[in-house]
Amino acid sequence: MKGQWIGSYGGSVDGRIMVNIDETESCYHAVAYIIPSNSKIPTSVAQLKTEGKGPAHTVTAYINPVDPNTGFQSDWNQVKEFYEKDIAHSDTSEVELRLEDDKLYISAVSNINVKLSCVLETPNKTDESKIKGEPKSWSEFRELISGMESSKHLFRGQKEPWRLRTTFHRGERYRISEFTGKDVKQLHQRLSAITSHYFDLTVPDQNGAFFNLLQHHGYPTPLLDWSYSPYVSAFFAFRNWPLGYSGDGNIRIYIFDNEAWQRKYRQIQNLDPPYPHLSVMEFISIDNPRLVPQQAITTVTNIDDIEAYILEKQEKDRTQYLRAIDIPAREREAAMGELRFMGITAGSMFPSIDGVCEELRERNFNIYT
Repeated sequence: MKGQWIGSYGGSVDGRIMVNIDETESCYHAVAYIIPSNSKIPTSVAQLKTEGKGPAHTVTAYINPVDPNTGFQSDWNQVKEFYEKDIAHSDTSEVELRLEDDKLYISAVSNINVKLSCVLETPNKTDESKIKGEPKSWSEFRELISGMESSKHLFRGQKEPWRLRTTFHRGERYRISEFTGKDVKQLHQRLSAITSHYFDLTVPDQNGAFFNLLQHHGYPTPLLDWSYSPYVSAFFAFRNWPLGYSGDGNIRIYIFDNEAWQRKYRQIQNLDPPYPHLSVMEFISIDNPRLVPQQAITTVTNIDDIEAYILEKQEKDRTQYLRAIDIPAREREAAMGELRFMGITAGSMFPSIDGVCEELRERNFNIYT
């Protein structure tokens, strides 16, 4: 039952629904975002907890409307002025959940007799990318990017053709509200004694910079790293293949049309809005010297299957937002040699003792560990 479930619902009204379910030792915790097709009806957030971990449950969900101006959960008395007088909002709902044949069946009746039902397909559980990569040699890749507009595209390099997924979702967690309400508070408390700068999380720029700091130091977040530089992305893709590798396998470089995406879709500063989103964010560098040399930029999302989300938009808009290039991993030495001449090394990408040691290890030893 654990995972992110997205689909359509029907009943008293119809619309789209996204259900994020986390598993604990004894039960499931879920947050559902209910987005009516009719914009005159408020979007709602429902939270529930099961009493066990079986395949079927009957529980009470607690429901809040979303403030249409801020995108945050609110109280009905505070937002009802934005809606027609005959609109009411539920406070609770009796919900039946059932997992059967890898499908999640949901039916609910609220305290004001609003009914909802849906059958949601199982989430994608593989790491394999849905995007067919374009095979190119290292020299062909260099030729390709030489004709691209430098500010239009973002690049992401990966050791293998894995699907795009944040470390938060790869860690099999789905409720971002739990991440911001618990993890971030714990990390802020501990790291404030270490960082030279005190991050004021009530200031959006500093809040984003703190998330980015966590990301760059290995804590799972709902952020995905990109670069303005295709060569920096190539460095990260080739980096973890062994020196002198001559076997099969491809590295992958994703190319994202940032300009077209931002022109078409609203970019959300809220980490967890009540609907699916993928937003491009450029955070300020505070206590994070890696951002500038990596020419880093970040996408923030509450979507587990990022590729499926982008591909759906591509088909709808008839616009190619995302493509992938696959380069043989055996070209590692040629590529990394050229990147060194450009000044793209572990020492420059990771301005620290670890980065310098990695750079010189590769230069002075014919080994990789």
